[in-house]
Amino acid sequence: MSVDDALRAAVALNREGIAVSLDSLGESVMTEAEARESAAIYHDLLDAIEQRQLNANVSVKLTQMGMDFDPALAEAIVQEMVEHAAHADSFVRVDMEGTPLTEATLQLVERIHAKPGLFGRVGAVLQAYLYRTEKDTERLLAQGIRIRLCKGAYKEGPEHAFPLKAEVDANYVKLMARMTTFIHPELKRPVFCGLATHDERIIDTMVRYVQQQGILKSSFEFQMLYGIRRDLQRKLVKEGFGVRVYVPFGAEWYPYFMRRLAERPANVIFLVKNFFKS
Repeated sequence: MSVDDALRAAVALNREGIAVSLDSLGESVMTEAEARESAAIYHDLLDAIEQRQLNANVSVKLTQMGMDFDPALAEAIVQEMVEHAAHADSFVRVDMEGTPLTEATLQLVERIHAKPGLFGRVGAVLQAYLYRTEKDTERLLAQGIRIRLCKGAYKEGPEHAFPLKAEVDANYVKLMARMTTFIHPELKRPVFCGLATHDERIIDTMVRYVQQQGILKSSFEFQMLYGIRRDLQRKLVKEGFGVRVYVPFGAEWYPYFMRRLAERPANVIFLVKNFFKS
């Protein structure tokens, strides 16, 4: 529920060799005061990450920073956050929301990433169920922007997204391979990306791909939700893979949870199936 709760969870996960991404729940604020209040929590988190030397970063939604009513304000707030993250030797992941915000989100990340001293300190989330994601992957990798690849949680129509799970899975695997084998022409190394999935078949596919292609395990990480498939998280760490756990917290958990279920009822099935595998 609180910052202290989240930090205790982060410490416990770090002890197990698991990195953390902290997310203060809340979306769609409608005043600058609310946006600044939301941002203040993230600055507290970044201070704590630096002071406690945690292997952690933060994840933020633009609507929580005022994107719905003042995109310039949201960008200024997020840039301040990324500057703080750079000072704390941490990182800010800008979460992806519904398709009306996709392009604006990517452009915002690109502008901040290009600022002096902020290269590598901000990244984006791409969703494998969107048709556009293959091109967006090439676009971000070419700039050295770190990507978190997920399947996609928002309800989208067939004009934007693959309608069948098999198509989404196939696109995820294709994008996953591209992200982990791409070598940035100037950096001469891969762009460190996160593969966010609890799908054990896809994870097994990636493990085999790493072995076949000789990909360094340190060049990417698997990402999962707090409390979901803890057995799989520990197994991957034991095998030498990087694992980062997404830890959402805060009093806004109930409206957040209900919105996620309303947007995509299949999320209920996912939670029920995976909770008892922990």
